[in-house]
Amino acid sequence: MNLEQLRSFVEVARFGNFTRAAEELYLAQPSLSRQIAALEHDLGTQLFHRARGGSTLTIAGESLLPLARRMLADAESVRRELAELAGLERGRVRLGATPTLCISLVAEVLSAFHAEHPAIELHLSEQGSRRLLDELAGGELDLALITTTDAVPAERFTVTPLLVEELVVISSADRPPVTSGDTIELADVAALPQIVFSSSYDLRRATDAAFAAADLTPEAVLEGAEMDAVLRFVERGLGVAIVPAMVLIDRPGLRSVRLAATAPGRRPLERTISVARPADVAPAAAVDVMRHTITASATAFAARAGATMRLAGATTAAQ
Repeated sequence: MNLEQLRSFVEVARFGNFTRAAEELYLAQPSLSRQIAALEHDLGTQLFHRARGGSTLTIAGESLLPLARRMLADAESVRRELAELAGLERGRVRLGATPTLCISLVAEVLSAFHAEHPAIELHLSEQGSRRLLDELAGGELDLALITTTDAVPAERFTVTPLLVEELVVISSADRPPVTSGDTIELADVAALPQIVFSSSYDLRRATDAAFAAADLTPEAVLEGAEMDAVLRFVERGLGVAIVPAMVLIDRPGLRSVRLAATAPGRRPLERTISVARPADVAPAAAVDVMRHTITASATAFAARAGATMRLAGATTAAQ
């Protein structure tokens, strides 16, 4: 006697008809009949009176029915309990991410994760990388998607580099290109009217440092904007901006050009996207699934972005 046999028995009892029960169970009728016959053989008694007009329970069948229903209910309860313990049908994942990632990679990650695990509560914190690491250290987050220019891991965390992406110069697709070449020098960008991010952005600190190192002062036409606003202002032709290559995906109103290397033998401006978690806390199953979802989504993004983005290395544990 097994659960499939009991489930078949309960459905035949409910419909009083083998054909309708087989349809409900998505079984061929001969398969259903064999399951009932095997159950009757195991129990040593007939469970149904079979007739052309339908099938009715015998006395033995009437005795078995409430027991079978209870056993099936108990089995489903055990299945749910185990799934809940695994963290895949109950629980939450607290994810942090930077603003630039929230409008690109994170949207793909959360969509994919929710489709597979709709019962898991998702909490999102949108902050700069430094603030996200503070929240992670304080137990407010399970995972954080952070960005750095040098990929150095923070203390007390395990940091997995996912992607390395270039910073590119964007302009309106409705305006003439800012250069006729494949790349643009940082000095030429400094001479263009720029829309500059809020000082809280990690990206702003990185670009400010690059201009300062080259002894350049960029022309800012607007300063202090958030990512969504920057992209919209550039689309309207208000100015140019330096942004991560990732945000260009699915934005036909923008065109981009790669930055030239700031010095011979050096790579263009770029940043590393990493996922961080506490080094001394074992992740729950749902958190681990989220981490795998992030990795898969990052791989897909790299494939779509082409030369401006590449996969990073393996996990680095911070000391």
